[in-house]
Amino acid sequence: MIRSLQDFSTPYFIGIAGTGMSALAQYLQGIGMQVAGSDRQFVKGAHNEVQAKLMQEGIHCFEQDGTALTAAFDVVVVSTAIEDTIIEVQQAKQLGIPIIHRAALLSLIALSKKTIAIAGTSGKSTTSAMLFEILDRAGYQPGIISGAGLVRIIEEGKIGNAVAGKGEWLVIEADESDGSIVQYHPYMGVLLNVDKDHDEIETLLSLFTTFRSHCAHFLVNRTHPLAATLSANAAKDFVVRGTQTIETNEEVGYSAEAFDQAGMTISFLVNDQPVHLQQLGQHNMENALAAMAVAHQIGVPLAVAAAALAGYKGIYRRHQVWGQKRGVWLIDDYAHNPVKCAAAIRACQPVASKVIAWFQPHGFKPTRFLRNDFVNEFTAVLRKQDEIWMSEIYYAGGAAVKDISAGDLINDLEKRGVAAFFVADRNELIKTLRAHLADDCVLLLMGARDPSLETFAREVWDAL
Repeated sequence: MIRSLQDFSTPYFIGIAGTGMSALAQYLQGIGMQVAGSDRQFVKGAHNEVQAKLMQEGIHCFEQDGTALTAAFDVVVVSTAIEDTIIEVQQAKQLGIPIIHRAALLSLIALSKKTIAIAGTSGKSTTSAMLFEILDRAGYQPGIISGAGLVRIIEEGKIGNAVAGKGEWLVIEADESDGSIVQYHPYMGVLLNVDKDHDEIETLLSLFTTFRSHCAHFLVNRTHPLAATLSANAAKDFVVRGTQTIETNEEVGYSAEAFDQAGMTISFLVNDQPVHLQQLGQHNMENALAAMAVAHQIGVPLAVAAAALAGYKGIYRRHQVWGQKRGVWLIDDYAHNPVKCAAAIRACQPVASKVIAWFQPHGFKPTRFLRNDFVNEFTAVLRKQDEIWMSEIYYAGGAAVKDISAGDLINDLEKRGVAAFFVADRNELIKTLRAHLADDCVLLLMGARDPSLETFAREVWDAL
């Protein structure tokens, strides 16, 4: 039975190339363990960038063919994506090696540090990265386990989604999508927002309520009405001024106002402290406000936090700017639920007079579940001159019921009078929409879960 990090020292990850798994693997290697793992993406003789970067950290990587797992390993780590039928899972059981789920491992890691867990249906990765940036620049030597690579760390030649950190603080994301959020007992919990995503609102509120009960300290974004209902202490909360959603005699501790976006830069005030970020959108003001509120609770002055954020370089595929060609800005984003997609589009509108947004939904069940929400959000956010394009739903395998198409959403949008277009094969996108590009235009690519989206963005950039 694995009860703490002291119970093992040679973990083996099945599916180590996944974002969540690679982050945990790097963290454990960083605290002195000897980590190994396999992945179906690793093929003998073929270069794999994640594999190369893991090996660069001293992590042993193998093909997922059953030849590497031996009794020398004292725990096997799996994720929800790893089926019991995989040969290495069967081998672990035969060898009597304990098997632990990714979320359970993260909860053990969280118990070993003064952990700050960032929760909410949007903004977790960005807020975590901003908070890490502040604490790191302030000299706290924090750790981070993130769902996305930090650009500053990626530029060092690393995957960028994990740092062990020598200090006592650790920043993690608390994921609600698989219910694992209820396993964490952090020193401090943060709730950014609550929007319909993987589950109905009632289910999400139940998960976040349990999460709150497990946190020694709890901060919420009162800008968001549902998050505001879970407030534990107004003095620790944060809000965009003028949008407080719960009437109270208590003073909210942190507020942002005077938002302005000029091209690719946003500026605002947090408790009268000027903040400037090389980022897009009001949602990033909220993310920065959350990070500053947490850091201030720990002891970082707001001025120090603002100075740190001035150098914040962002995270992988969150409004990642590829550049401008022939008057067209290409921006790539991880947005994948209705609220995130709308926020991504809204953030691009001040950049150019026209936004052409392309979206690849992922999963037939999520697309079916959120169909009306997508249509409502796109209809509300798109200006008359803007356009929305979609390609077919990304299918990652499994026993999915394929009874919906991205084209169905496009038909719904057309009925609302939205300029909406369907190109089933994304490889035909640039050829099909080229005539729609303007001299003052943003082409925004949106989608998640599909590991080839970065390659697609590069192909689009080359074709512009």
